[in-house]
Amino acid sequence: MSGRFSRTIYVGNLPSDIREWEVEDIFYKYGRILDIELKIPLRPPCFCFVEFEDPRDAEDAIRGRDGYNFDGCRLRVELAHGGRGQSSSDRRGGYGGAAAKFGVSRHSEYRVIVRGLPSSASWQDLKDHMRKAGDMCFVEISHDSDGTFGIVDFTNYDDMKYAISKLDDTEFRNPWARAYIR
Repeated sequence: MSGRFSRTIYVGNLPSDIREWEVEDIFYKYGRILDIELKIPLRPPCFCFVEFEDPRDAEDAIRGRDGYNFDGCRLRVELAHGGRGQSSSDRRGGYGGAAAKFGVSRHSEYRVIVRGLPSSASWQDLKDHMRKAGDMCFVEISHDSDGTFGIVDFTNYDDMKYAISKLDDTEFRNPWARAYIR
């Protein structure tokens, strides 16, 4: 198996009150997580997909967490079998060569600096907000004398320009705060 599905795991039998940050807490020790897609159906149990940067991390997570008891639920963890569609890197082909989307370089020349973020902002919160603009390859939160800011690298020029024109002066929200960002 190759590509995205060799690094994406399915996690089943999650409790109905599960939150994305809890899933991240369960799996962060196995390697860099690129995406968590939490599914909360009308009827339990909940499930999710966790995409790791490296397929070996996905295998380690399966070995370490399949059968794990979380909040009274015995988790079912296995390699995802597809059905989620293509990843952004598969659709656009990433950067190509050695600097493929999840290879040597995570950065791009299509960078947006986001100012005015609340101090409680996480890179996941910023990624969720900026996802409306298009495909990102890198998101980071940092702090300086002017406060909290984010760095967002897009995979292409059009998505970067769309983010600047459509998300400037929009309301950023996370569970703890709201702020208008620039």
